[in-house]
Amino acid sequence: MKDDITFDIAIIGGGLAGLALSIQCSRAGFKTILFEKETYPFHRVCGEYISLESRDFLESLGLQLTDMHLPVISRLLVTAPNGNRIEQRLDLGGIGISRYLIDYELYKLAKANGVHIQEGIKVDDIHYENNSFAIHSAIGAINVSVAAGCFGKRSNIDVKWKRKFVSAKNKGLNNYIGVKYHIKTEWPDDLIALHNFKDGYCGISKVEDGKCCLCYLTTAQNLKENGNSIAALETNVLEANPHLKNILSNGEKLFQEPVTIAQISFATKKQVENNLLMIGDAGGMITPLCGNGMSMALHGSKLAFQAIEKFLHNKINRHEMETQYSREWKTQFSKRLAMGRIIQQLFGKRWVTNLFIKIVKPFPGFIKFLVRQTHGKPF
Repeated sequence: MKDDITFDIAIIGGGLAGLALSIQCSRAGFKTILFEKETYPFHRVCGEYISLESRDFLESLGLQLTDMHLPVISRLLVTAPNGNRIEQRLDLGGIGISRYLIDYELYKLAKANGVHIQEGIKVDDIHYENNSFAIHSAIGAINVSVAAGCFGKRSNIDVKWKRKFVSAKNKGLNNYIGVKYHIKTEWPDDLIALHNFKDGYCGISKVEDGKCCLCYLTTAQNLKENGNSIAALETNVLEANPHLKNILSNGEKLFQEPVTIAQISFATKKQVENNLLMIGDAGGMITPLCGNGMSMALHGSKLAFQAIEKFLHNKINRHEMETQYSREWKTQFSKRLAMGRIIQQLFGKRWVTNLFIKIVKPFPGFIKFLVRQTHGKPF
């Protein structure tokens, strides 16, 4: 990189939050650099359902969703490990789109809008001193006025900085693993399902090109008890749910190996660490069964940009920028995250989930209420 290139903002992590933030910043005239340790396009562990609360914002970034002919999802099916089921219409609904596709499309939009993207580059450390940041990576140190952490569920920076959720004991909302496939199977375009099993749950819904995303979450202990074998885990545990047995037995897996991630934590996180704005999963992760992590990442980028823009135009100071972002983030998401953690306790344990589904089945209004608590309004 040329020594004379300077930047106003550095974004660490090129997922939905990072890419969306980079587009907004570059369009506003700020010199923007984004670091992504992978090379586009690539797959990520994700449920690949976006609530329609994000539609207007995505289209404002330049993503032509209507032209992409994506499945529109309007029904939710939840099954217990014993096969008992309930179904509920989704008031707002969502769309199905793979991270492989949407991240790549946003990446192309970011490049077209002048974002300087460093692919295949992992940030080793970030230092804040004298009102600026030094971003350390294989390309050397880059000095910027503002830095944003959009590095997902768990990164080397989280570990290096010893963030509280990293050092928490492996219990409760910590130490989950995620597994994702794309599969070919008969599945309605408008349906998303959450199939529960012992110590976990699996989501399935349509994405582009007639494929389905099948993504499940379970405890690391569950995998360990099955010899650390994903195949054994699926046979012995997931397929105990008859609905999952049918899907896994008859579906055609389109990946040679699943995409996986370990050491997932749903514990609370700070939205500002060492003066770094934390956005998306880096700032707080909603349980996947609530189906809103993608929308929250996108919305979070908008909240961050609104504060960053004021700061870079000298309308507020750094402390005010950090305070505004934290305040708005908590206003929008803290109740949703809290409800997600409560709902998490009702699923994943066989007897609890079996009993819960049996009790609430005659009361569809209650399920509708729970769904509303984990979804936001269009932004």
